[in-house]
Order: sequence, then C-alpha cells, then structure tokens
Amino acid sequence: MSFTMTSTVRKVRDHFEPEANLDPQQQRALRAHLEQIDYAAFAANQEVLAKVVGYADLSRFQRLALAAAQARARWVAASIAMTDKAEAPTPQDIASIAMLRTAYDELTEAYEALRRMVERGYLPFRAKA
Repeated sequence: MSFTMTSTVRKVRDHFEPEANLDPQQQRALRAHLEQIDYAAFAANQEVLAKVVGYADLSRFQRLALAAAQARARWVAASIAMTDKAEAPTPQDIASIAMLRTAYDELTEAYEALRRMVERGYLPFRAKA
C-alpha cells in the first residue's frame, strides 16, 4: 500500500490484491475491469483539464510558486509581527493568520496538483523552444 503526504491530508492508494476465493480467470477479468475503470478516470481527467486548464508550462509553475512564496511570507511576517506586541494575540489576530496560512496551503496544493497533472499525463507540458 502506498501513500501520499500533503500538508493537510494523507491519501492512501490500494493496489489490486486478489481475493482468495477468486480463481485465476476471475482475477484476470477483475484486473481488466479495474484497468478499464482507471482508464476512464484518466480519460475524464485529460478531457476536463484540457478544457479548463489547457496546458502547463514553466511560466505557470513559476507564477504559482511565486504566489505560494508570497503567501508564506505574508503568513509568517504577520505571525512575527503579532508576537512583537506586549499583549497576547487576540482571537481576531489568530483568525487573520489562520486565513493567511490557508491561502498559503491552498496555493501550495494547487502547485502540487498542477505538477501531478503533468506527471500523470492529464495535461501537456509546453517547453519553450
């Protein structure tokens, strides 16, 4: 069993493990059905993402990475500024840095999602010539 760690979620992927009560022919048929299911998901992702996102290129990755870095910087700077005060942070202060952290987390996840789309072949990567 393999898993993927993200900053907020652990995703587990199970691989095919034949049931003890299936004969080899039934196991092959089940594997074939599972491959069809996986291909249907792959084709759906390619179709939808091509319409919505179109393609990936270095400039898109750079813009997402820059936005995530800026969001991280805003979050950390606000946290540091909050602790520079003599009084303890208020619930509103904490809520505001939580919003900044959420922005950073979402941009980081979007970057990782775009990378996975390219890696899995859902989106074409256009390298500059």
